[in-house]
Formats: sequence, structure tokens, C-alpha cells
Amino acid sequence: MRLVRYGESGSEKPGLIDDENILRDLSEEIDDVAGEALSRATLDKLRAINPKALAKADPSHRIGPCVGRVGHFIAVGLNYADHAKESGMEIPKEPILFNKAPSCIVGPHDDVIVPKGSDRLDWEVEIAIVIGEEALYVSEDQAMDHVAGFCLCNDVSERTFQAQRGGQWMKGKSAPTFGPLGPWLVTPDELGDPQAVDLWLDVNGERMQTGSTKTMIFGVKTLVSYISQFMRLMPGDVITTGTPPGVGMGMKPERYLKPGDVISLGGKGLGEQRQTVRAYAG
Repeated sequence: MRLVRYGESGSEKPGLIDDENILRDLSEEIDDVAGEALSRATLDKLRAINPKALAKADPSHRIGPCVGRVGHFIAVGLNYADHAKESGMEIPKEPILFNKAPSCIVGPHDDVIVPKGSDRLDWEVEIAIVIGEEALYVSEDQAMDHVAGFCLCNDVSERTFQAQRGGQWMKGKSAPTFGPLGPWLVTPDELGDPQAVDLWLDVNGERMQTGSTKTMIFGVKTLVSYISQFMRLMPGDVITTGTPPGVGMGMKPERYLKPGDVISLGGKGLGEQRQTVRAYAG
């Protein structure tokens, strides 16, 4: 299944994209794509519904972030060897974890806002994991039992905040609009092998990133198991898993986003995002 949330920010309704790419309303079945709706039992019930029995929704609605009420937004750093190299970092022996504030999450086509004081605004296309069942001390063999699905993420980053403001990466990862998610939450049976997803990102129509999840250092099962050794993962938690090479910080000379730039990104089976960069207006 491809699950969506549509409507105005803060008032999104749950929906489903059917095999003909028609947006269907799931409001009579679940209250949101969040919490208990992400459990195996609820997803099985939704999977049994004939999509054509659901009301069509107006396709002109804004598409919101594909998961609601996110508790933890966890990110993995330097999870592609070639990205670690372009960043001048050693390949990690264990996953590097940091937090993104859940308040940075926006829809896949919402504007990206340059934060106050920013001078090195960067892009990162990633596949993100959405947790569906509580996970604590799970093995790699058990990991997928706790995954509701996957989605596309643009891990927008402010490199000066990240690297030169005291060493806490979340400072450069958490500004409002720094976490576009979606357009869809794709269930594992729909996506197939999460370690065989091609990813790409363009800025103003110019290809910047091309990669595949097959080159991840730590795969999906490893990450879910590893993180569950340190915390209890809950339904709706999101883990964004790192980016392939081609970020602005890795270019020579470095290249960063500015107001008016358009970011387009996608992943095989995950859909596409498109954001316009806007100056902070406050």
C-alpha cells in the first residue's frame, strides 16, 4: 500500500493511493496515518479493503508528511562510504546517530525556509524507516516485524550550524521545514527490497545525487536492531538512514542552496518530492 496524509497543515486526513494513482479517502477507516494505525494488525485490515470502495479525494489537496504524530525523528550520519569520503570522514564502525526535531517535519512539496543566520544550506536525499510496532532489544532477524513502511526524506542541513556551533549535529538538522517526508508511506510488501532502492536529487534541474541503498554501510535491519539497543522505538518514530554522495558540502568549490532554488528528489517506489527554497520572512 501507499498511504498518504492530505489537506492543510495540522489538519491532514488519511488517504491511500490506489493502483491507478487515484487518491482515496481513508477517514472512515482510521483517524490518521499515525500511532496504532501503523500496527501490523491495522495495516492488514487496510490491505483487505477494496480501494475502489473508498471515496475519491480531490487530487488538488496539499500532500502532507506521510506520517503523523512523530515522536522521535532519528537520523543516521555517514551511512554511505562514498559520502563519508566526500565529507572527509572515516567510515564509521558503528552507526552514527543524531536527532532531528519532529517539529522540522513538513510535506514533500512544502517550501524549505532558510533559517536566520544560515550561510551553508544543503540537501540530502534519503530513504526513511517508519516504525509500526514497539521495538526494544530486537534482533536483526526480528527487525522488519517492527517496520510499518518506508518513505522519502530530504534531510535538509545547515552545515555551519552542524559543524561549527559546538559539535551537536542536531543544531544543523532541526530548523523548521528541514524534514520533508513523503509523498507516501510505502509498506514493505509494496516496496520490495529496501536495500535495492535507487535515489536521486536535482537542484534547479541539475543532477546532484545519484545512489542506491545497496551501498549503505548499515542496512535497514541493522539500524532498527542497533537503535533498539539504546531506546524503545515507538509506532510513528522515523529513522532517516543517510545519504549517498553529491551533497553541496562535498563539492569543490562547495555549493549551497539559496532562495529561489528548486530541489527535486525521488526514490524508486517511494515517489518524488519538490521544494522551493524561500528566505525566512520573520
